[in-house]
Amino acid sequence: MKITRIAILVFSLASLTYAVEGVVSATHGTITKIDKASKTIIVKTGDGVEHAFHWSEKTVVHGAKATDVASKDSWRGLKEGSEVVAHSTRKGTEDTAVEIDKVGDQGMKTTEGTIKEIDRGGKKLVIDTADGTEHTFRLTDHAAADGGKDLAAGTEKGAKVVVYSSEEAGKSVAHFFERI
Repeated sequence: MKITRIAILVFSLASLTYAVEGVVSATHGTITKIDKASKTIIVKTGDGVEHAFHWSEKTVVHGAKATDVASKDSWRGLKEGSEVVAHSTRKGTEDTAVEIDKVGDQGMKTTEGTIKEIDRGGKKLVIDTADGTEHTFRLTDHAAADGGKDLAAGTEKGAKVVVYSSEEAGKSVAHFFERI
């Protein structure tokens, strides 16, 4: 009986571990180190915590300029000091970047405002800016799932956020958003 309970506990904990793997989460910060040999970047968040992300050939980078991509001291247009949002998955103890969005300097555009409407299933976000302008964004899969994760469900409307977006086919596409 005791062994059965222990086995159930072990399998339950193992299933929780595997449930977390494959989930994409986002980290916003500044690149402090790029190590091409180990295929790792270090991103320091606003609260001073450094996160290590491994990359692969499948890692997508948005917002990098062609001149930066060709630069010797960059990796796919990203350099130390670049502001980024790293979208990653965890396998065991290792975080792997599936997408990295460069912010500013011809990368992702930032827009600050108050959430007027959010539809994660329909992948739509509408915000009002301080000047009274309304902006509508299509949410990427990552933004719909992980953007605004610091906002409790049901409290999103009226929250002040910053949206990191690009223009695609004449539409504003939000790659990530977070509470200000």
